[in-house]
Amino acid sequence: MTDAANLTPKTITVGSGTLAREIAIIHRAARKKKPGPAFVWLGGYRSDMTGTKAVELDALAGELGLAAIRFDYSGHGVSGGAFREGTISRWLEEAIAVLDDIKPKRVVLVGSSMGGWIALRLVQELKKRKKAAKVDGIVLIAPAPDFTAELIEPKLTEAERQSLAERGYLEEQSEYSPEPNIYTRALIEDGRSNLVMTGIIETGCPVHILQGMKDPDVPYAHALKLVEFLPADDVVLTLIRDGDHRLSRPQDIEKLRAAVSALIFTD
Repeated sequence: MTDAANLTPKTITVGSGTLAREIAIIHRAARKKKPGPAFVWLGGYRSDMTGTKAVELDALAGELGLAAIRFDYSGHGVSGGAFREGTISRWLEEAIAVLDDIKPKRVVLVGSSMGGWIALRLVQELKKRKKAAKVDGIVLIAPAPDFTAELIEPKLTEAERQSLAERGYLEEQSEYSPEPNIYTRALIEDGRSNLVMTGIIETGCPVHILQGMKDPDVPYAHALKLVEFLPADDVVLTLIRDGDHRLSRPQDIEKLRAAVSALIFTD
């Protein structure tokens, strides 16, 4: 796995005043004189940049002599900021700030779960800029775009709606941690301003989606729905019959490596 787990993070400040927070970044520089795209890791809700898939992506970049960028959203991992203040807009702002700091010319975005939503919003924001990194391709792992509106709100019980109204958040048991998942009213309300599955999504690049059919968190029907909103792009959807949400098994990692490698263009 090369030295992917041993790289030292640096921090940048995003926001100002009371909104300022320190964002931790691990940047692997390219070794080649004419490097291909940098791999950019966009993690999931409550995940961090030391997870299996993030480290394996970094290791692949090291093997290929390419750059890799991974970071922790505010309230995640070793970054500063309060988790409960997190929203899609806030974490998107941090993703943009990371790219502004590193300044890669070309990127392959790799988004896992909520990171898939961030990736699609990031493409939209980069398209608005005259000078921005060119997105060569996108790999989405169990993508959860619009999950607040599509996967959370429709299932809320009356008690949970009351909790959101009165306490500003609700708790949900997590399969991955003894600590419950916390969804705030701010996250859900802000999510409505960041929906991407409301019309045609134009990424302008190839997209490869990896989705487990035994995913208890993001049903594979959600990935099928996402494909319908990407009619203008070259889209590959790989359904993994026995795959779960994390897709971190060795056989899943091999599929991830293959999907990312297929998006590397050297010209």
